[in-house]
Amino acid sequence: MSTNDRSSALTDLARLGFSSLGEAEAQLTELAETTGLPREVLTADAATAGDPDAGLRGMVRVARRDADAVRDVLADDLSRRAVWALLGASTGFGDFYLRHPEELAHLRGSAGALPSSAELIDALLESVGAVDGFAESGDESAWCALRVRYRRLVAQIAVYDLLSSDPVEAVRAVSARLADAAGAALEASLAVARTRISTGVAGAGLFPREEVAAAQLAIIGMGKTGARELNYVSDVDVIFVGGAAPDNDTELPESRVIDIATRLAVQTMRGISGAEMEPALWEVDANLRPEGKQGALVRTLDSHLAYYDRWAKSWEFQALLKARPIAGDAELGEAYVDAVQPKIWTSAARENFVDSVQRMRERVTEHIPTADVPYQLKLGPGGIRDIEFTVQLLQLVHGLSDAGIRQRGTLDALDALVSEGYIGRNDAAIFARDYRTLRLLEHRLQLQGLSRTHLMPRTPDGLRVLARAAGIAETGPDVWALWESVKREVREIHVRLFYRPLLSVVASMPEEQRSLSTEQAHDRLAAIGFRDPAGALRHIAALTSGLSRKATIQRHLMPVMIQWFADGVDPDYGLLAFRRISERLGNMPWFLRMLRDSSAAGESLTRVLSGSRYIGELMEWIPESVAWLDSDEHLHPRSGRALQEEARAIQTRHDTIDDAMRSVRALRRRELLRTAMGGLLGVLTIEQVAQALTTITEVTIQATLRAVWRSVVPAADGALDFAVIAMGRFGGAELGFGSDADVMYVYNPNGVDPQRAQELALLVVSELRRHSEDHRLPLELDAGLRPEGRNGPLARSLEAYTEYYRRWSLSWEAQALLRARGVAGSVKLIRAFTEVADGVRYPAVVDPQGLREIKRIKARVENERLPQGVERTRHLKLGPGSLSDVEWLVQLWQLEHGHGITGLRTTSTMTALVAAEDAGLVSDTGAQRLREAWRLASRLRSANTLLTGRTSDVLPTDRRQLDGIGRLLGYPPRSATEVEADYLGATRRARRVFEQLFYG
Repeated sequence: MSTNDRSSALTDLARLGFSSLGEAEAQLTELAETTGLPREVLTADAATAGDPDAGLRGMVRVARRDADAVRDVLADDLSRRAVWALLGASTGFGDFYLRHPEELAHLRGSAGALPSSAELIDALLESVGAVDGFAESGDESAWCALRVRYRRLVAQIAVYDLLSSDPVEAVRAVSARLADAAGAALEASLAVARTRISTGVAGAGLFPREEVAAAQLAIIGMGKTGARELNYVSDVDVIFVGGAAPDNDTELPESRVIDIATRLAVQTMRGISGAEMEPALWEVDANLRPEGKQGALVRTLDSHLAYYDRWAKSWEFQALLKARPIAGDAELGEAYVDAVQPKIWTSAARENFVDSVQRMRERVTEHIPTADVPYQLKLGPGGIRDIEFTVQLLQLVHGLSDAGIRQRGTLDALDALVSEGYIGRNDAAIFARDYRTLRLLEHRLQLQGLSRTHLMPRTPDGLRVLARAAGIAETGPDVWALWESVKREVREIHVRLFYRPLLSVVASMPEEQRSLSTEQAHDRLAAIGFRDPAGALRHIAALTSGLSRKATIQRHLMPVMIQWFADGVDPDYGLLAFRRISERLGNMPWFLRMLRDSSAAGESLTRVLSGSRYIGELMEWIPESVAWLDSDEHLHPRSGRALQEEARAIQTRHDTIDDAMRSVRALRRRELLRTAMGGLLGVLTIEQVAQALTTITEVTIQATLRAVWRSVVPAADGALDFAVIAMGRFGGAELGFGSDADVMYVYNPNGVDPQRAQELALLVVSELRRHSEDHRLPLELDAGLRPEGRNGPLARSLEAYTEYYRRWSLSWEAQALLRARGVAGSVKLIRAFTEVADGVRYPAVVDPQGLREIKRIKARVENERLPQGVERTRHLKLGPGSLSDVEWLVQLWQLEHGHGITGLRTTSTMTALVAAEDAGLVSDTGAQRLREAWRLASRLRSANTLLTGRTSDVLPTDRRQLDGIGRLLGYPPRSATEVEADYLGATRRARRVFEQLFYG
C-alpha cells in the first residue's frame, strides 16, 4: 500500500470513529485475511459502534479462535451491524463470544425486536431441559448452559437497545425485558436446584422428589427487578417465601417444608452467582428479607406477616413497594404480595415516617466516597436515587388514601402522580426524561465490561466512548455537560418535592381525617373549631367538586388545609377567603402548584387568611400576592427608592390624574398587604413594620402631590414652593396599620403674588386630600396639629409660620413640632421650615410655664378625651402607661434638654428614649419598662386592625377577639387572659415610671 493510500485509509478509519489508527489498520488487515472478507465489507457498519477500536479488537480475538463464526456474521448485512454495535459497546460480550464463538450466529436477525417475556422463560427453561419444574440434569453443566443461554438473550436485548432510533425512549422497554430475563433465569435455576437436591448432587443435600415437588418456594423480586426497571448488570434483590402445596399428599411438617425451600433457595442462588466455568450472571441479594442477613433465608407467609406487623422498620415497607412474584410458585407469590399491600400503604402513617425516609436518603449520599460524588450516576446528588426516593415518598404518603398511585415502576408511578395531581406536569416530564437519560447512561456504562458500575468516566476517552454509545451527545464534553444539566434539574425538583412539608402533615393525619365524608365532616369541622360547619362544607364542596385538574389538586390539599385553617384564629373566615381567592385565580397553574410543592406557602396562606380580615380582604383584590408566600424574601418591604421609581413610572404612563392615582392607590394597597403579611408571619419586627408603613405613606403623598401639582398649578406660577410636613406618629416613622397621617402644609410664594400663592396652596391641599382618598383602604391626611388646630388655616406660608411661632405659639404646638419632618415637596422649603421648627422645639432657654402647661394638658387629656364607656386601663393610646404616657414623657425631655443633648433631636420616640437613657434622664430599668409598654401597645393596636380589618385603640374585652390578637403576636391558643395580664402589667409598670418622671 502506497503512502498516500495508507494515509487515505487511516483518514477513513478516523471518520468511522477509530482512535488507535495504526492498531486498527493492522487488525483490519488481519481480520480481512482471516475471514476472506473485503475491508469495505468489514467496516461498513463500524460507525455504529460506540468504541470501534474495542469492537474490532473483539472480532479479531474471536476470529483467531473461530474464523468461520466471525465470517458468517460479518458477511450478513443485518448481523454485521448488530455485531459492530454490540462488541463496540461491550468488551464483556467480546469475552463471551471468545468463550463461545458459536453464539455469534444467534445475532442474526436480533436487531428487529425484543424477545417477549414468554420467549425468555421458554428459552431458559429449555436450556436446562426443564419438565414439570425439574431440570434434566442437576450438575454444573446445567448452570453453565443456563448462563450461556441467558447471555445470548441479553445480547439480543442489547442489540435492540443499541440500534434503537430513540435509545432514551427505549429504556423503559429494555429495562422491563432485563427484569423479565432475570426472573426467567431464576426460574430455570430453581428447576436445576430441584433436580440437584432430589438427586443428591454433592453439597446439595438429598430429599425425595415428591417432597421437593410438594414444597413451594416463591421468589419475590424487589427493587428494580420487582419494578421491571433492571440494569444490564445489577444485584437482583429477592425475598424467598416457603410453603407446602395445597394439594400436598405428603403431609410435610412446616419445618421440613422450610428446610427443603431453604436448600432450594441456596442452590438457586448458586446457579446464578456461584463460581463455575461460565462466569456468574449477577449477585442474587436476599438481604431485604426480614432481619436482613441475620434472618432466616426462607420464611412462611405467616412468619413474614408476623414480622412486618411487629418489627419491620419504615425502610422495609418502602422496599416492599416494588415487590413482585418473579419465579417459583406463582400462587404463593401472589398471596404474599396481596398480604403485604395493606401494610405498605399504611406504613406512612407511622410516627416520623417521612423524616425517616428523608434521613435514609441523606445517609446514602453521606456514605459515598468524596472522590466519587461528582461521578455517581445512581447515589449522588441529582442522580437516579433522588428521583426514585422522591417518587416513592410521594406514593407512600398519598397512597394512604389514593389507590390510583400504587404503582411499582418509577415511570408508571410518575404518570399516576401527574394524573392524580400530586406532582406538576412539567416537573414530572423533566423527572421522567432525566430518569430515562440517567438509566441510559447507566446501561451503557454497565454494558462496557458487563460489570456493575454507576460511575461516570473520568477520562476524556471514556466520555467520548460513552457519548457515541449512548447516542445522546456528540462529544465527551457534551455528554458531561448533559450529565451536569440533568443533575441540576433533578436535584432542584428532588429538594423541592422530597422535603415538601405537606408530606409530613398528610402522613401524620389520623385515618379518619384523610377523607371528608359528608356524614362525618360536619361534626369533625365543628370539633376542630369551625363555628359554621355547614358553611365550611359548602366552601369545601365548591372547591373540590368536578373532574378538572384544579379540583383534583384541591381534593388532595383540602384535608391538610382544613387542619391548618382550624389551627388559625378564625377558620371560617380563612376558608371563605381561600375560596374567593381560588375563584379569582381561576385556572392559574402556578397557584395550586405552589401550595402543593412549596416549602411553606400553603401553611402560611392559611395563617394569614384565618388570622387577618385586613389581609384577606386585600388578597381578594390582589390574589397574585399569594405568590409572595413562596419565599420570605418577597415579604420584605421594598425600598423607598424602588417605590418612588415605580410611582414616577406610573405617572408617566397615564395622561389623566384620575388614571394615575388609581395606579398609585393600587401600589399603596399592594405594599400595605406585603407589609401586613410580613408582619403577621413574623418576617418583620414592629419597628420594620412601622418604617415600611411610613415609607409607603410618604411615597403615596409624594406621588399624589406631583400629580396634583401638574394638574392645578399653571406654569406661570411654577416658582411657588410647597411642602408637606409629617407630624405625630407619621413624623416619627411610627405608623401602625390603620393610623392616620398627621400633616401640615407650608408654602413659599417665591415671587408669586401672595394672595395667588395662598389660593393655589389651598387648592393643592384640597386636591391632595381628594385624590389621596381610598374608600377601600382609607388614608386620612389629618392637619389637626397645625397652629391654632382646626381653627387655623390649612396652609400657611413659611413667613406666617415663623411669625406665628415667634409671637403666639402655645406649648402644645411646640410639642407637636417635635415630630415635624418634611416628607414631600420642595426640599429647599423643607430645610427652611425645619430650621424654624428647631428653634421652637429645641429652645435654648426653657419656659417653665410652658412645661407646666404641657403637664396640665396631659392630665386634662386623660380625663376628657377618653371615649365614653371605655375602661381607662384598656385604651392603648390614652390609657395609663400606654402610648401617650411614653410619648409625652419623652417629648417633655426633648423640650427641656433637646438644645443641649443632640441625641434627643429626633422625631422617633424610641430613638429619643435611648438618648434620654444615655444622658441619665431615666434609669435603665425605667427605660426598659417604658419601651416594653410602648412596643406592646403598638403591636396590640396593629394586631387588632389586622385581625378585624377595623381600626381601634381599645384592647377588646371579647375573649375570642383578644385570643385572636394574642395569636397574631405569637401567643399560644386560648391565651386571652395572658395577653390581657401582660398588657396591664406592662402599662402599670410604665405608668409608675411616667408619674415619677413626668409629674415629679
